[in-house]
Amino acid sequence: MDCASCVAKLERAVERLPGVGTVQVNLMAERLTITGASAALVPEAVERQVTALGFHPTRLLAAPVTVPGIAGEEGACRPDCGCGHDHGHRHDHAHHHHDHDHHGHAHRDAAAVHTHAHAAAAGEAMPAMDAPWWRSGKAGLVAVLGGLIAVAWGLAQVFPDAAYWVYLVATLVALFPFGRRALRLARAGSPFSIEMLMSLAALGAVAIGAAGEAAVVVLLFALGELLESVAAGRARAGIRALGALIPRTARRETLDGGIAEVPAASLRVGDVVQVRPGDRLPCDGEILEGRSALDESPVTGESVPVARGPGDPVIAGSINAEGVLRVRVTRAAADNTVARIIRLVEEAAAARAPTQRFIERFARIWTPAALGASLLVMLVPPLLLDGDWWGWAYRGLALLLIACPCALVISVPAALASGLSAGARRGLLVKGGAALETIGAARHVAFDKTGTLTAGTPRVTEVVPLQPGVDAAGVLAFAAAAEAGSSHPLARAITAAASGQHLEVPPATQARAVPGLAVEALVAGRRILVGSPRAAAEAGAGLDAVAPRIAALQEAGNTVAVVLADGAPFGLVAMRDEPRADAASGVAALQALGVGALMLTGDNSRTGQAIAARLGLAVRAELLPGDKLREIAALRAEGVVVMVGDGINDAPALAAASVGVAMGGGTDVALETADAALLRERVVGVAELVALSRATLATIRQNVALALGLKAAFLVTTVAGITGLWPAILADTGATVLVTLNALRLLRWRPSLPHQPRPVTVPA
Repeated sequence: MDCASCVAKLERAVERLPGVGTVQVNLMAERLTITGASAALVPEAVERQVTALGFHPTRLLAAPVTVPGIAGEEGACRPDCGCGHDHGHRHDHAHHHHDHDHHGHAHRDAAAVHTHAHAAAAGEAMPAMDAPWWRSGKAGLVAVLGGLIAVAWGLAQVFPDAAYWVYLVATLVALFPFGRRALRLARAGSPFSIEMLMSLAALGAVAIGAAGEAAVVVLLFALGELLESVAAGRARAGIRALGALIPRTARRETLDGGIAEVPAASLRVGDVVQVRPGDRLPCDGEILEGRSALDESPVTGESVPVARGPGDPVIAGSINAEGVLRVRVTRAAADNTVARIIRLVEEAAAARAPTQRFIERFARIWTPAALGASLLVMLVPPLLLDGDWWGWAYRGLALLLIACPCALVISVPAALASGLSAGARRGLLVKGGAALETIGAARHVAFDKTGTLTAGTPRVTEVVPLQPGVDAAGVLAFAAAAEAGSSHPLARAITAAASGQHLEVPPATQARAVPGLAVEALVAGRRILVGSPRAAAEAGAGLDAVAPRIAALQEAGNTVAVVLADGAPFGLVAMRDEPRADAASGVAALQALGVGALMLTGDNSRTGQAIAARLGLAVRAELLPGDKLREIAALRAEGVVVMVGDGINDAPALAAASVGVAMGGGTDVALETADAALLRERVVGVAELVALSRATLATIRQNVALALGLKAAFLVTTVAGITGLWPAILADTGATVLVTLNALRLLRWRPSLPHQPRPVTVPA
C-alpha cells in the first residue's frame, strides 16, 4: 500500500461486503482489521475482494475464537473463520484512537476477522524487508511500458504512417492492468479512482488521434506509482528498524543451571536469561544479579548510559555495556516495550487527525466536481462558442487527470506518519495525529510537581530535635520506627535516611495510619506520631514556639514532618524532592516558544512557591484532585492546555486537558494512560513535543499548498491550451511525489529549541 487513497478505496470496497461492521485500514502497518456485524461475514469473501483490488492479503489468525452470541449454540466462530487469536495478552489492534473515527470492536457480539499483513511482535521473526525497489512488480511494469513506448517511437520513425497504430498498441497493452483495476474499483464503490480517470483520459486521447501522448500518460502514471511505493517503503523503514532492535535469540537458563540458546520470541514471563557485555537485551525484565551501564538510546533516545543493578527494571533493545547480567523476564515478547511502541506508532499513524478528515471530505467533493468541469470544458465552448470539438475535447481530457486528488489526500497522513515516527525515535510517543496537531497549538502547559518537575524521590535534608537530651539521630530513629510499615514516598525517605546512617531503629507496635495526615505507633513505650504540622496541631500539640522554624524550612522548599512523643513536640524532619536536572531549562524552552508554564501541586504553598521560583514558572498549591480539574478547565477556556503528569495520580487532570502527556520511561501507565508519553523522562521533552508538532503542521501546510498550487496552475494552463495530457498527469504524479518527499524530510527532524525565554504570563 502506497498512499492514503489506497486506504479509502480498500475501506469502501470491504464495507460493501455482507456482514461487515467496522473496517480499519492501517497504511503504515499494511493491516486490515474488520469487525463483523453478523455471522454473514465470510473471511474468504474479504480476501477475494482485497485481491481483486490488486493487493495480496495474508491471514495470520487461523484458529477459531469464541465470540458470544453469533455463531452456533456455543457462540464460537466457524472453523474456517480465521479469526482465532491467543488472547492471553491484550491485542492492541483497535485501541487508542482518540479521534474516535474508528471504534475498534464496536459490536460486542461480533465476529472479529483480521485479514492483514501484520508487523510481527518485537522479538519474533520480523517479516522480510521489502525487496529492492528495482525488483518490484511496479518497477517491472515501468520497464515494460518504457520499452513498449521506445519501440513504438522507433517504429514510428521508420514507418511514419503507422505511428498512430504502433502507439495505439503500446497504449492498449499499457492500459490493460490499470483499466482492469479501474473497473474492479468501480464495482467496489470507487468510480472516481485515479485509475478510472487516467484510463478514460488515455482512451479519449486515442479516440482524438493523440495515441502517442496517451502512451506517455500511462507511462508517467506507472512511474508515479513506483515513486510512491519507494517513498512509502522509506516511511515504514523507521518502524521496522524498531523491531530489529530485539535480538533473534536469547541465552535462557535451564532447570539444571545450564544455558540454552532459544528464540527471543519464545521467552515467557518468569524465565531467566543471561545477557553478556555487548549483547542487546532480548526482553523487558528485572535484574536478578549483576551491575552494568545500559545504553537505552535505541529505545528512549537517551544518549547517556544508565547504571542498573539488582532489582532495577530493564527494557528490551537496550545494549549491555559492561558486566554480565541475570535478568528475569517480566513481559512476553509480544508485550515488551519495543513491541508496544511499534503498535502505538502504527495505530497513531492510522488514527485520522482533524485536518486529514477535512481533506478527505474535500477530496470526495473535489473529484466529481472536477469531472463535471471537465465535461463542461468539452461541451460548452463547441456548443455555445463554436469552438473546435477536438481541441476542447483534448483539454477536457487533460482536466480529467488534474481531477485526481491523490497528492491532496496523501499530503496530511504522510506528514503525520513521518512526524510520529521521528518523535518515536527520540522517545516522544504521540498516540495519533489529533494529539500531534493539538500540542503545537498549546497556550499553556500545566505540570504536576512530584515525579514530573521533580524526580519523585524525596530525601531528608534536615532533622531538628525539639526536646532536651534528644539528638537528631534519636528523632530520626523514632520517626523511622513509626514509618517502617508505610509505603508513602515521604515514609520511604525517612526510613532510607535512617538506614543510610546505620541507626538502630527500635521495633514499633500498634502502628496505624491516619490517611493523608500521619502515622502512629508505640515505640520503646512511647506513643509516636509522625505527620504534617496540621496533623500535629489537630492532635493538640503546641507548635507556636517552632512555627518560625517550620516556616523557614518550608520556604526553602522542604516538606516538614512533625514528630510527637506522647503528644509533645519531639522533633522535625525536613524532606525535599529536588527538581529534575533539566526542569528549569525545559520550562525556559517552553516560554521561549510562547507557551505559558504552570505548576499544579497538592503540596503546601511555601514548598510550591520555593520550587516554582527555582524553575521560573507560576504555581497553584494545596490543590485536591477536584481543584486541579477546575484549574485545567479555567485554562482550557483560554485555549489549548497540555497537562504533564506521572500518569497515575494525575489521571483525571490528564484526561481533562486538551492533551495529556505522561512522564514515564516505558512504563505501562506512561504508554497506556495519556495521549503522549516522554520515554526519556526529561522535562525539556515537552518543549520538544511542541516543536515537533509545529514542524509537522508546517509540513502539512506546505504539502497542501504544493498539491493545490500545482493543480491550480495546470488547471489554468490546460484550459488556456498551453499544456496538454502528459503535463497534466505529470502535475498529479509530480505533486504526489513532492508532498511525499517533503513529508519524509520530517524523518530527519532534530529538536532545535530556543534558549532565551521570553516572559509568558499565566492568569492568576
